[in-house]
Amino acid sequence: MVKTYLRYEARPSFGIIASPTGNAVFDCSGKLSITPALEDVVVWDIKKGVEVARWSDSDNKAEVTRIARSPNSKDYAVGYADGSIRLFDHSSNAVNVVLNGHRGAVSALSFDSTGTVLASGARDTDVILWDVVGEVGLYRLRGHKDEITGIAFVPAAGEAATALTASAAGHVITSSKDTLVKLWDLRAQHCVQTLVTHRSEVWALAVSADGRLLVTGTSDADLRVWTISAEKLNGMAVDSAGASADAAASSWAAISEYGLVRRASSSRVVALQFHPSGEYLACLGADRLAEVFRARTPAEIKKKMARRQKRDREKRKDRAEASGDEAAPAAEELQGGALAHAIAAADELASFKLVRTSAKCVSVDFDPAERDAALVARRGGMHVLVSQNNNALHVWSVPVPPPGKTTKQAKLPEPSLVCSVERLGHRSEPRALALSSDNELLASAANKSLRIWNAGTGACIRTLECGTALCAAFLPGDQFIVVGTKEGTLELYDIPGATLVETFDAHEGAACWAIDVSPDKKGLVTGGADKSVKFWNFELVRDAAGAAAGAMVSRRRMTLEHAKTLQMSDDVLAARFSPDGRLLAVALLDTTVKVFYADTLKFFLSLYGHKLPVVSLDISSDSTLLVTGSADKSVKLWGLDFGDCHRSILAHQEPVTAVRFVWGTHYFFSAGKDKLVQQWDGDKFQRIQKLEGSHGDVWALAVARHGNFVASASQDRAIRVWDKTDEPLFLEEERERELEEMYDRGLEESMEQPGAAAGDGDGDGDGSEAQRAGKATMETLKAGERIMEALDLADAERRKWDEYAEQKRRMPHLSPPAPEPNPILQFEKTSPEAHVLRAIERIRAAELDDALLVLSFSRVLSLMAYIDMWAQREWNTPLTCRVLFFLLRTHQNQIVATRTMRGRLDSIRRSLRSGVGAQRDQVGYNLAALAALKAEWEASATADFFDEMTIQGILDGQLKKRKFVGVKA
Repeated sequence: MVKTYLRYEARPSFGIIASPTGNAVFDCSGKLSITPALEDVVVWDIKKGVEVARWSDSDNKAEVTRIARSPNSKDYAVGYADGSIRLFDHSSNAVNVVLNGHRGAVSALSFDSTGTVLASGARDTDVILWDVVGEVGLYRLRGHKDEITGIAFVPAAGEAATALTASAAGHVITSSKDTLVKLWDLRAQHCVQTLVTHRSEVWALAVSADGRLLVTGTSDADLRVWTISAEKLNGMAVDSAGASADAAASSWAAISEYGLVRRASSSRVVALQFHPSGEYLACLGADRLAEVFRARTPAEIKKKMARRQKRDREKRKDRAEASGDEAAPAAEELQGGALAHAIAAADELASFKLVRTSAKCVSVDFDPAERDAALVARRGGMHVLVSQNNNALHVWSVPVPPPGKTTKQAKLPEPSLVCSVERLGHRSEPRALALSSDNELLASAANKSLRIWNAGTGACIRTLECGTALCAAFLPGDQFIVVGTKEGTLELYDIPGATLVETFDAHEGAACWAIDVSPDKKGLVTGGADKSVKFWNFELVRDAAGAAAGAMVSRRRMTLEHAKTLQMSDDVLAARFSPDGRLLAVALLDTTVKVFYADTLKFFLSLYGHKLPVVSLDISSDSTLLVTGSADKSVKLWGLDFGDCHRSILAHQEPVTAVRFVWGTHYFFSAGKDKLVQQWDGDKFQRIQKLEGSHGDVWALAVARHGNFVASASQDRAIRVWDKTDEPLFLEEERERELEEMYDRGLEESMEQPGAAAGDGDGDGDGSEAQRAGKATMETLKAGERIMEALDLADAERRKWDEYAEQKRRMPHLSPPAPEPNPILQFEKTSPEAHVLRAIERIRAAELDDALLVLSFSRVLSLMAYIDMWAQREWNTPLTCRVLFFLLRTHQNQIVATRTMRGRLDSIRRSLRSGVGAQRDQVGYNLAALAALKAEWEASATADFFDEMTIQGILDGQLKKRKFVGVKA
């Protein structure tokens, strides 16, 4: 009989506030923060420090790398490390659209002013424009040679773009690590200007709200400021269709250099962002410094230039007096006075405030609700959201001068920390996990922090400060926890009181690597780098504070008393009691494992065979098996009766960091630096299941007593829990699934190679800048296969009925029996052509183009016949037109060369004209109705009244002046 196991399913991870791979942004209200949390996105209430919502997709396992807020304040674009982009709805916390086009991690995202077009850049050096409403990629722009670091739309100078024209007009500026900044004309789909002044990687860019200034940041201490000429951009837009020589000659001057602005930090620029009011600019460095620049008003600039001119005149006068030439000052002023007093970037942008953070910064964002300068003044400062690389979020208040006053007159204080989210995660990676006896509490220990979590809900119960923790264990009763540190101390904590009870110098300054409580619950054992194993007994002593106060009832507390020491020949890396209390296993740095009798400490066994030191070991509940995990990537199973090695398993691709048995069984879990947790059968020596999801080295494991769940702590600072379910797991099916995943992964990698995907002949390899935006994935391949299956089924059904009709025509007197309808069509109660249309309608809009590329030309001809039927019956005309136009654009040469397609195309043209005309009339009717409803609403929602200018006139009965005011409700 085939043996079955129970599957483990992952819960949402906890302990992550903000992962350093992505940027955090404010929501539209400025009260919430949209923050990356590894593969999920967490919405935090910043003031309360609580998680409001979590955005996740079950199909995604890649980390979040970029987040962008849409101008409609509802949609958020999230880019991932696998190149995919998902659009989440803030109101429903659900994913609406999935876009696949990049072959590398998404590194830049930006919406246009209407929120209908999204521009994305990635490590694959491509820029893709997406139609958010149509859920499709418009085109791909190629020209950069390295990772895209910034994207910004240039605001329109004249009439604002609408949703109907946003995808066809406008300009985009992109920056890259190839030191280039490019200006793209979206109407021509071509790069019209390239800035080559930078001498190092361009890490960030920002465009002012009015579209006049462009600021770029590199690895040096200066910000480069550029001016954008709206007149020349509009001239390019007008002449781009003709691509005239005048337009080409003037395009290079659309962006001109303005000057340099010195930064306070010498590290590279991480992020740049303008304030919504346009008066401030935030610059984030790769250190712990965020600098805010202020844009001077025209009056301030004029005053500054007047002072500069005055100083220059005085200098020229002093030089003239020294030389004795009275005509020299006037000549110098005539020659270069105007040029010398030209306004530079440093005159307009000046350093305003410095925000010094507690750790290196990852991203910065301004509150979008502060678009009005008066609102900022009423608040007393503008709010700046800073995400740090130590898993923390901070909101700073930067004071601003009141309206009408300069910074010198206001005497502003320094920026202050308003609120932060820190308590719910470690600042550094946790290195130890411990479970309470009832599996209700989970302790995680890291550098300088010890946190107690509710193992069921993931809520943080206690936060304590500790040393550099390496190991931890709950004491009997689950009221105390002991932590072993890198400094060689044991720290005893009272969990209900959240206090440090006592500190013991256990290993004389050497790291304490192992802690294990004895099975009789009377003491514990510790192992350290001082080559010793120390035994400690639990004792109850009278509290010194209570005794000194002379309390009537003396309070007793837990303490540790050193009992004995076992000296070893090398550093002790792990130690474990057997559950029956008879043996003690000790792993040494010399790659051996020594087994002693626990009572007499007499040597029993020496286990050797690992090539590198054993870093973790465990003993089964029946005290018959010992499992060891080593840095040589292997796991070995030993018998404790004779010390023989039952099996050596190459368990991981990187060093093994932890092994743990499940109580009552010979199943065990192993974790390694290959980001995997795996379950094994210790009797059959087979892997049961891979538990994936970690994005860093897994350092610690904790298994519930009966294997109800398993918890892991990894380098990404996340704590992940997998629950045991009732779903059976068969090893053969699991191996088949792993092989299929491996095959799919290899197929995707081959498709990601440029020129390898089908349909690349439509512009992907011709060297042009604008190319197709799609990307072939396993989902698109499966969608294409579903279309082919539907076509084959429909063709077979139509062929069968055509043969039946032919038989009836030839032999009307025999009346042949009607063929049996296809069971699928009979179940759906549809015709063959409706079945094909339904199959295409079920494909997501973002994947339709790539799914159609899978079709061979013979099936394209078959699909054209069904398109003719859909056009004649006016079924889903927009989808019919999209499929038709894509097929014509992709297979134009073959279709033109096929003589039989002439009549088909004529029939489609005639039918589609009437269908598109009906659609146009319907859209026009709806637009007219909406305009009428808008006019009716404005008429009913407007109240008219007369506002008296003076109250005294009302009191005197003499109305001096009346003012007509219209107020909308």
